[in-house]
Amino acid sequence: MLDTLPLLNKITFPVISRKRIDILQINLGYRCNQQCLHCHVNAGPNRNEEMSHEVVLQTLDFIQKYQIKMVDLTGGAPEMHPEFIFLIEALYELGVKIIDRCNLTILNEPNYEHLPELLAKNQVDVVASMPCYLEENVNKQRGSGVFESSIKALKKLNQLGYGKSESPLVLNLVYNPQGASLSPEQIQLEKDYKAFLYEQFGISFNQLFTITNVPVKRFGSMLISKNEFKSYMELLQSAYQAENLEGVMCRYQLSIDWQGYIYDCDFNQMLDLPLQDSKQRLHIGNVTHDELHNREIIVAGHCYACTAGQGSSCGGALS
Repeated sequence: MLDTLPLLNKITFPVISRKRIDILQINLGYRCNQQCLHCHVNAGPNRNEEMSHEVVLQTLDFIQKYQIKMVDLTGGAPEMHPEFIFLIEALYELGVKIIDRCNLTILNEPNYEHLPELLAKNQVDVVASMPCYLEENVNKQRGSGVFESSIKALKKLNQLGYGKSESPLVLNLVYNPQGASLSPEQIQLEKDYKAFLYEQFGISFNQLFTITNVPVKRFGSMLISKNEFKSYMELLQSAYQAENLEGVMCRYQLSIDWQGYIYDCDFNQMLDLPLQDSKQRLHIGNVTHDELHNREIIVAGHCYACTAGQGSSCGGALS
């Protein structure tokens, strides 16, 4: 895996600081049943990193102590963590809004078919990867058969009420560009998705999030191997919009890795750019309020992916 950090550190980005913590994003581990080309985590079936029970409990304590209102679970496939059900039920009992970043196909795997009902029972928002509404493009990016399996999973979720206008169960889809390009305009693309998926499969959903591919891990390595890294960074920088700085997700959330270490965002986590004091990395188990607030965010060239064009965050376009 080619390291993009030395290249990204050569690119300057404006100084920004955290405003508040609205969301805690927890990466439960890097194991996944898929190996998508655009994956910034380099997740896959052979990864064995996963959050320990001790860190799960420390994270729950942090959520209570700091009165976190929204928790965003990611991976890998977060559902593959052995304590996924325990964590979902614990967060629900705390009255926390829960987001599950789901690759959809995991819901059809043996021993995971019960998860849609679990998610519905605990009123979990599902944010599902669906990088295109065309079968050929999805399978090219995510693997053979993924589109068919994703459609099957979406139908399961719809049957439970997810994505229905009369239901409180939220189903949002995520679009990623096929390669080194910016996303199309989110509002129009959402209309295209909704029309096609409903007409062809009877599938409905709430919103589409367009997320720009960030040049780290598997995607960044692919760009370097194809000699496209420089041109992609030039594209991101040329499309930079200063007004997007106000809404970038790192100003309103924290990212926790499977070991409990704290980062400004999931992308910094993959680049091993943790929050730290003069001696050590900050950890979820003993971090203080003063160590988290009004901190300058660690930035590098990859941050242009979040500020280019209409902007990009875990909740889609910024403008």
